[in-house]
Amino acid sequence: MDRAEAEAIYDSGRDACVQFILDLASRVRQLDERLGRLEAQARQDSRTSSRPPSSDPPRTRAQRRAEARAKAKELMRGERERREPGGQPGHRGAGRDLKPEDQVDEIVDHYPDACGGCGRGFDDGQRRPGGRFGRHQVCELPPIGVIVTEHRTHQLRCRHCRARTSAGLPVEIGGSVFGPRLQAAVVTLTARHRISRRGICELAGDLFGVTVCTGAVDAICQRASDALAGPHCQLQDWVLDQGAVHVDETGWRTSGDARALWTATTPQATFLQIAEHCNREQFNALIGAYPGIVISDRWVGFEHLDPHQRQVCWSHIQRDFRRHAEGLAEQKTFGEQGLELTRRVFRAWRAFQHEHHDRDRLKAEIAQVQTELRTLLEDASPKSKRTRWHRRFANNLLKVWPALWTFLTVDGVQPTNNPAERALRAPVIHRKVSLGTQSENGERFAERALSAAATCRLQRRSLFTYLTELITAHTRGDPFLALA
Repeated sequence: MDRAEAEAIYDSGRDACVQFILDLASRVRQLDERLGRLEAQARQDSRTSSRPPSSDPPRTRAQRRAEARAKAKELMRGERERREPGGQPGHRGAGRDLKPEDQVDEIVDHYPDACGGCGRGFDDGQRRPGGRFGRHQVCELPPIGVIVTEHRTHQLRCRHCRARTSAGLPVEIGGSVFGPRLQAAVVTLTARHRISRRGICELAGDLFGVTVCTGAVDAICQRASDALAGPHCQLQDWVLDQGAVHVDETGWRTSGDARALWTATTPQATFLQIAEHCNREQFNALIGAYPGIVISDRWVGFEHLDPHQRQVCWSHIQRDFRRHAEGLAEQKTFGEQGLELTRRVFRAWRAFQHEHHDRDRLKAEIAQVQTELRTLLEDASPKSKRTRWHRRFANNLLKVWPALWTFLTVDGVQPTNNPAERALRAPVIHRKVSLGTQSENGERFAERALSAAATCRLQRRSLFTYLTELITAHTRGDPFLALA
């Protein structure tokens, strides 16, 4: 606007000037709110939002590393000692134990050639095993080769009717040209180690000396998917029979289309399911009328859950308080106070887990935190200009207040949803490496194989051994082996 336009508005009268000022003030208010939102978005990173660490700009990662180094130096100064690299005093070592003699395949005796004192040589009669000797064991792979077995089906003629009859292949070998152990190895490399179809073909040739094409690898995966169908359904039923379950979801892709990968996790098992949508209906289809405690974040799709049968994740609460602590004015004070309260919650929980195991003491230590947090949230909840940036978060916590403290009274309930986050970590890496799946059959294989891999890891169970036994039983028509 130039001077002539401003004078024209002034000359048009008092009402026109007042209206112009009101319009200008409204515009300034809108721009101010927009600027605040943009500044808040610019401050967000993996520590203050749901963004992955890989999305942080390089400068932010460098700053975070510098802060970690400064904190470590401060810790060392507080301890008044310089920590050397490696394991610290009291750390339990992870040395390799020597195998007993009955598990050793070959023993090679070594004797000295000459005396270390006078240099006189030892003769053959002196080279006999003594009562004391050093032990050094070397583990080595034998030459690996696939055992190729040719099954010949002969034809015989009946002496009476002169008809010819050909022999049939046994059920356990007639379904595939690859044995169950080789099939289990292929699925293990895919599900656990995220090797691509083409990479498996190369590994099979280099390690096993067998030629496998990408189509054969995919056929093996589909047969394994059929074998895993029963254990996968049984796993879902078993997980939902537990008293508490961790639930979370993340994105997935099938032929470029958006999907949702859901997980329901317990300390002994992980159930994964790829669904078309990420909404409340899909969540209800996953767990049904679940009577136990649901541990999750504060996503809107979980709002229909009873707060008394729910535990919200304190790691997400800590992250949100950290985001507000990086704000301005009263928002910053609110975030800093809340951040200190979350630290006290985690400090009390760690002491309960690793030191005293006294639930009454845990409740007593948390009681003061509950009082202070309630006051903090109620002060921030009224609608006013000074609370406009954080009152929504405060009201959200007040709405689910009972779900903040379920871990105090129910055994087996944790204050965080970290088990579900960890359960999704490997599938997310798998999705990024493989770019998702290409068909519905690929979705079924991915959710079943990844569920089996995650569950076997939680149970410290060999995935390869389980798949070998499962594929063998499935080929014979025997009952399937349960995952949990």
